[in-house]
Amino acid sequence: MKSIWRNKYRPANLLLAAGAAFSGAAHAVNDLPGGPSVRQLNLPLGVTKIAQEQHFLHTVMMILCTVIFVAVFAVMFYSIWKHRKSVGHKAANFHESVVVEVIWTIVPFIIVIVMALPATKVLVAQKDTTNADLTIKTTGYQWKWGYDYLTGEGEGLAFISTLDSSHRAMSDAGAKGEMPADYLFKVDNPLVVPVQKKVRIITTANDVIHAFAVPQLGIKQDAIPGFVRDTWFRAETVGDYYGQCQELCGKEHAYMPIHVKVVSAADYTAWVDTKRKEAAAKLDDPSKVWTLPDMMARGEKVYAANCATCHQANGKGAGPIKALDASPKVVDADHKVQLLVLLNGQNNGAMPPWKQLSDTDLAAVATYTKNSWSNKTGQLVQPAEVLALRGK
Repeated sequence: MKSIWRNKYRPANLLLAAGAAFSGAAHAVNDLPGGPSVRQLNLPLGVTKIAQEQHFLHTVMMILCTVIFVAVFAVMFYSIWKHRKSVGHKAANFHESVVVEVIWTIVPFIIVIVMALPATKVLVAQKDTTNADLTIKTTGYQWKWGYDYLTGEGEGLAFISTLDSSHRAMSDAGAKGEMPADYLFKVDNPLVVPVQKKVRIITTANDVIHAFAVPQLGIKQDAIPGFVRDTWFRAETVGDYYGQCQELCGKEHAYMPIHVKVVSAADYTAWVDTKRKEAAAKLDDPSKVWTLPDMMARGEKVYAANCATCHQANGKGAGPIKALDASPKVVDADHKVQLLVLLNGQNNGAMPPWKQLSDTDLAAVATYTKNSWSNKTGQLVQPAEVLALRGK
């Protein structure tokens, strides 16, 4: 959706465009429907009543504050100029004026009340999460989002949403050439919700403070480890809406997008059925014994979705992110060392725990790293080994 303010600030747009042209680093980009617009200078109008009321309040407050600013400074500068000493005026000598004091007390009070009443109404509405049709818990991880459908249609579904690996590769390559409109907003698993339904979002975090924010939906709520916060939205239009983590949460903060996909009721029911079948297919028997080729094929997918962002596709790591290629912990024949790192994390959360992955997925990614790149160990980790270490 294009911002309704884009065409009202042509001079500003021209200045920004000129700055980009002279920088020599500008790339051809387009507005992202449901996300940010090129040179957007204002809040988006939004597709929820709350977002639209926020936009209205923002506009009215800006106009009111501008009028007050102009009026106050106009009177001040007029008084300074009109009563300057050079034209013969002498400074007045008085101690008080009851009329003036009453005016400058009553008028600001009225202005504050006029501003506070509608703002309070919107603020109270933002926090009214009662009678929700769906309740979804969003958990912030460094650096991805976990979604758990707690109540409503889809109850029991849970998955991780991660930046698409191809977009991370574009960024690592310097973002050269033509970039897609959804650059750094594309994820593997968007949050899917039905249109015209009240969706309660519960936020928390697994490691550091994150913030779940989608401007088009009018929501922004901190996700704090050990605490639970909530917000809500009711999208009135089918479409794709984008946001980002809005708390500086670490090195990969810029690679933590949010994609909310609003669909019709029928499409949502079909999506729930599909996800349930996928979830059932992933409920592997932890006692099943896997072969190395099958485990490697599964591990490659798990690694690409969850590990490649930090450790890179070649396993070399980057900066403080340790390499997995030729890592003693990875190639060690004692699988316990690597599996405990996967389950519990290490380095005070720099490596997050991955308990949310299944026993089979963890065994698969461990097997994959032990047999990829220069790590040709031939070692095979079974799901039963992961299960035995959970909780330790």
